[in-house]
Amino acid sequence: MSRWNIAAAQYVRQDSCVDAHVAHHLRFIVEAARQRCDLLVFPELSLTGPGEANLPEPPSDRQLDPILNATHLHKITVIAGITLDDGGVRQKGLALFSPCSDTVIRYPQGGGASLIPGDKQLTIVDTHADTPILDPMAALFTSSQDVGEHRWRQSIGALQRFAHKYAIAVLMANARSGSALWDEKGQLIVRADKGELLLTGSRDRRGWQGDIIPLG
Repeated sequence: MSRWNIAAAQYVRQDSCVDAHVAHHLRFIVEAARQRCDLLVFPELSLTGPGEANLPEPPSDRQLDPILNATHLHKITVIAGITLDDGGVRQKGLALFSPCSDTVIRYPQGGGASLIPGDKQLTIVDTHADTPILDPMAALFTSSQDVGEHRWRQSIGALQRFAHKYAIAVLMANARSGSALWDEKGQLIVRADKGELLLTGSRDRRGWQGDIIPLG
């Protein structure tokens, strides 16, 4: 792929209604497609919200069908935040919507995910392992988060070091502010302030370029 366009959706959740979140995700997908993005990454729990005392119920395939249909229509891959039930334990997860797949693929959130441009699956990465398992063909590590100021500062430091140490570009989608993209050397390409927006990155033979697109 001579040119690869990616985006992080800086998305502020309003409530815990999955259908409302799906409709809001569709707005981001349409804008990302207009920017000719190949990949769009949403923050942690973007489709469910964090819930009150406990994590919300996982969304059904039927509820997620509009997003899957949109990825087919716009030829864009989407990673969004959901919840999962695994062995009776509810946990944070990721949903992968691919224009090449007729089903939603669900993963535990882990420390993030690596992917190969054009591939139809994610590799969930344990960033706390001494040697995280990264596919040598992977071109991007994604981190879906929902953190405030203190944890955000910790996160950006850790992600920048991760990019430099493992020579992989890193895209962080944060729900509140401060979404960011680093290149394979750990150099910051673009970082967002506050508000709902798309943080975009484009890689070609010259390297990465970034931009901020407000979602009006």
